[in-house]
Amino acid sequence: MIDTHSHIFSEEFDEDRQRVVTEAIDVGVRNVILANVDSSTIDRLDTTQEQYPDFCFSAMGLHPTSVNDDYTTELETIKNRLTAKKYIAIGEIGLDLYWETSFVNQQKEVFKTQLQWALELNLPVIIHVRKAFAEVFEVLRFFGNHTPRGVFHCFSGGIQEAAYITKLGFYLGIGGVLTYKNTNLPEIIKSVGISRLLLETDAPYLAPVPYRGKRNEPKFMVEVLKKMAQVFDQTEERVDEITTLSAKELFGIG
Repeated sequence: MIDTHSHIFSEEFDEDRQRVVTEAIDVGVRNVILANVDSSTIDRLDTTQEQYPDFCFSAMGLHPTSVNDDYTTELETIKNRLTAKKYIAIGEIGLDLYWETSFVNQQKEVFKTQLQWALELNLPVIIHVRKAFAEVFEVLRFFGNHTPRGVFHCFSGGIQEAAYITKLGFYLGIGGVLTYKNTNLPEIIKSVGISRLLLETDAPYLAPVPYRGKRNEPKFMVEVLKKMAQVFDQTEERVDEITTLSAKELFGIG
């Protein structure tokens, strides 16, 4: 298994990060991809990746909820780090209009800029979308037939959005929400097929059943794997094989 979206560099893991990594490896998690948030998280992200170089890979980007009127300064910091250090993706980036809509135009500009960087650097993108699929699709249409490759992490749309996203060549990142009682994710992922799916946790958020409400961590991804295997009537080993291969191909990791 590859956890394609995690924040185990965050302070929530400062007391037991080594245990979290060790127990993840013990249950079959091969790698974790760390997704940056903004300039305040860069040092933590880089330090964690350097502590576990064979286990962690990093993505660099500016999260939409960190976008405000001073976004140019944040973008400059992100761009400088992208040129100074090797990252396997740009992320997490995107649009989030759940809590705040006053910076929607700034979010669009930041998203578009980082998508352009991905094309220039030939890197995949990790896209965050919350209450903003129409706006995200509007930005993507700007790139025509030259959208970057990537994944819509923690996918929260419906069947139509899933169909459009996968038609563009993107993957859907699927985590703990798949195990929740009142979700329509099983129907959605069946509609696109297992070949367009990646496993993730978004740790420390969105822990799967039976750990819902607790701090999420990579080892809990086993529960997502189990549920996905049930949905597709496949063995866990087969789902692991397919999603791991997809993650390796998208992010260029061995």
